[in-house]
Amino acid sequence: MNRRELLDWIGVGALASSLPVAIATGSGDEGAPNGTSIQPVRKLSDLSEAGQILDENFAAGPVLVVADPQNPARATAVNPTCPHAGCTATWQAEQGLVECPCHSSKFAADGSVEQGPASSSLATYAVRVEGDSILVETR
Repeated sequence: MNRRELLDWIGVGALASSLPVAIATGSGDEGAPNGTSIQPVRKLSDLSEAGQILDENFAAGPVLVVADPQNPARATAVNPTCPHAGCTATWQAEQGLVECPCHSSKFAADGSVEQGPASSSLATYAVRVEGDSILVETR
């Protein structure tokens, strides 16, 4: 075996030994079923202070996370884009509703329609809290 062949085999060996690491780290969100993504939104302490978090730059589109007033460690998450007119609805804490500013459609914190003209619910996301991080699972 000459020097060139030896270097070729060393290169192949290095590539082969790093392949399992590359496969494991490139697999996406651990524990997420196919077609879903789990992304952190913000900290639980942020939600506790404000009662809601609107992240318009979330990876899957805008997300509104609302704290459960009975249990601050629990929350619901919806896409606040109104299905009627496409406006961004906002959380109205005093009413306990998400309201669209364009035509006053109102939605419960779980995204269901409370008052039209919107006839379909807001898209919802699963939420879980790990430590102080709020994680939202999108489809």
